[in-house]
Amino acid sequence: MYAIIETGGKQYKVAEGDVLFIEKLEVAEGDAVAFDQVLAVSKDGSLVVGEPLVVGAKVTAKVEKHGKDRKIIVYKYKAKKNYRRKQGHRQPYTKVVIEKIEA
Repeated sequence: MYAIIETGGKQYKVAEGDVLFIEKLEVAEGDAVAFDQVLAVSKDGSLVVGEPLVVGAKVTAKVEKHGKDRKIIVYKYKAKKNYRRKQGHRQPYTKVVIEKIEA
């Protein structure tokens, strides 16, 4: 059984027990979070696709930790104009473990 959920502007295919790194959520570590933006659910070989969401479907997960991803270097450069700008960015994330898919 798997589901396709939407969170943080992205879509994820999840199954029970999966570990996901998603966009940062304002939820404390150890708390449960429910995703009710379920786009599709596959159960017993049949696929239920929502229009746009599956009615009554919900995915619950447990927040394991918050953190920051590896550093990305943003470097702007214009040749022969002495223009150089270097900037770093670390994207915050939330690590969640999928516990249950209800459909």
